[in-house]
Amino acid sequence: MFRPHLRLAALLASTLLASPACAVTEIQWWHAMTGGNNDVVVKLAEEFNASQSDYKVVPAYKGSYPDTMNAGIAAFRAGNAPHLIQVFEVGTATMMAATGAVKPVYKLMAEAGESFDQQAYLPAITGYYSTSKGEMLSFPFNSSSMVMWINKDALKKAAIATIPKTWPEVFDDARKLKAAGYATCGFSTAWVTWANLEQLSAWHNLPLASKANGLDGFDTTLQFNGPLQIKHLEMLIELQKDKTYDYSGRTNSGEGRFTAGECPIFLSSSGLFGNVKAQAKFDWTNAPMPYYPDAAGAPQNSIIGGASLWVMGGKTPAEYKGVAKFLSFLSDTDRQVAIHKASGYLPITRAAYAKAQEDGFYLNAPYLETPLLELTNKPPTENSRGLRLGNMVQLRDIWAEEIESALAGKKTAKEALDTAVSRGNAMLRQFERTVSK
Repeated sequence: MFRPHLRLAALLASTLLASPACAVTEIQWWHAMTGGNNDVVVKLAEEFNASQSDYKVVPAYKGSYPDTMNAGIAAFRAGNAPHLIQVFEVGTATMMAATGAVKPVYKLMAEAGESFDQQAYLPAITGYYSTSKGEMLSFPFNSSSMVMWINKDALKKAAIATIPKTWPEVFDDARKLKAAGYATCGFSTAWVTWANLEQLSAWHNLPLASKANGLDGFDTTLQFNGPLQIKHLEMLIELQKDKTYDYSGRTNSGEGRFTAGECPIFLSSSGLFGNVKAQAKFDWTNAPMPYYPDAAGAPQNSIIGGASLWVMGGKTPAEYKGVAKFLSFLSDTDRQVAIHKASGYLPITRAAYAKAQEDGFYLNAPYLETPLLELTNKPPTENSRGLRLGNMVQLRDIWAEEIESALAGKKTAKEALDTAVSRGNAMLRQFERTVSK
């Protein structure tokens, strides 16, 4: 029998089910996290998705930091960019210059009606990602600094009683470690230019470039071919010959040499904590970066590493509302403390750092406060506020190429750094012409 009221009910039900009001808005989040830090990203997305029913954050790993940034820019040009993209700190100038490709965070939060107090965030972190007026362009996500990771069992085996504090002590201890059986690597670093040019210069209050390392203008020139930087590379060249120092690559691909126990002293990001905790089968800790004791005023303060989340342009108001709510979710004090404890990355808000201190967390985990103590060791100078150089991914490749030539015995330290400066300055002028059009 024909029952029109049942047919009408079914039609209404199907219409309601298909209604946009019931649809979940997806937020695509491209990132570069691996290992334990990838687990943190996945968990954050799951927790946000479970906390409400309107939005779904979908994280997707896109490779290394440079790969992820390049993929995001290419996707924007193709018209299919994600909503959020994780970009490492030295990509800031490139993202700032990508007019129309990004939506500044301070504008996003205001337009979405989300509560947002920029003063709630740690200035040592947010300053890197803000305009000269203090307007936050991107959202600090996984902020870090460089620390010295230590295999305490290896030091004990080599009869080294204390963790080295200066570069001469590191060199001496690396020789002892090599003699004690660590034949392929007494010490090493990840991110070769970050460790041996960028952080080295800031830690010794030396300019990497003019104009406050580019923070005060794109018309900057490189200046890292000074006596201390040359002396440091000369030492690495000499120690590379018998693998007291052994080169571990341009990015963080060599970090497994520490967690596997091959390199007992290893300079890398404090964000390596998650992988060290999960993978190292030895007693470990970290310590501040070493310094040259004859350098006046050293150590100064370190600069941040890690990455921030950039909001891509061209999305709908509904999508931006979801992105804004996710950033508010990430800013929660307890959540920031939990991220800090799980990943080793720094708490980005003043309240989260204060809570970790009040809870006595660092008494049992002092290695998680090391980068915070480095960043705040002394008030920053124009040489240690940070850096903002255009085409930084390509610049680092040039600098690393020259360092590699020196380590291979093809150039002297001075020749390599002089060439790195001249080639880099040419690239900076090219970038300056591009952004001034």
